[in-house]
Amino acid sequence: MTKKEQSKDQKISKETIYIAGGCLWGVQEFLKYIPGILETQAGRANGITKSTKTPYDGFAECVKTIFDTKVISIEDLIHHLLEIIDPYSINQQGNDIGEKYRTGIYSNHQNHLLKAKNYIQKVEETLNLKNKIIKKIAIEVLPLTNFIPSDAEHQHRLTLHPNDHSYCHIPLDILHKYKKNSN
Repeated sequence: MTKKEQSKDQKISKETIYIAGGCLWGVQEFLKYIPGILETQAGRANGITKSTKTPYDGFAECVKTIFDTKVISIEDLIHHLLEIIDPYSINQQGNDIGEKYRTGIYSNHQNHLLKAKNYIQKVEETLNLKNKIIKKIAIEVLPLTNFIPSDAEHQHRLTLHPNDHSYCHIPLDILHKYKKNSN
């Protein structure tokens, strides 16, 4: 590694969080272009098994998201998640219905979970006050107990097969909102 590469590495502060927002194809496609996102991997969070070849085992479709904390915060990540989901919907985003399409934030770091809970509570209070309602945001925030990467055909699916966007709950103009800024 050259000195230039080392100094560049030292400027990055990598952390990992797992974000569930309905069908993982769209979530991965949306997240990967946001400034500060270093890497994404489609997968399953908090199921029981270690295989994608088993019947449904309680997992949530999610995206392993490696990000630079010097560029983007946990709160920023949740703000972006709120751009692509109905925060009040339970086990459904768009036409995707079922427990595996629930929304969630999962992490091995307690500080991520605490920041996520606090931010979601603040957003909930702000929306309730603004809309003069009392509604609960349905994003679960839990420790990560298990992660299984999705099979290869699900990794970067909408980049490799853009016509599959028709299956996605995220409108195309929002899906690629940050893509133009990342080139």
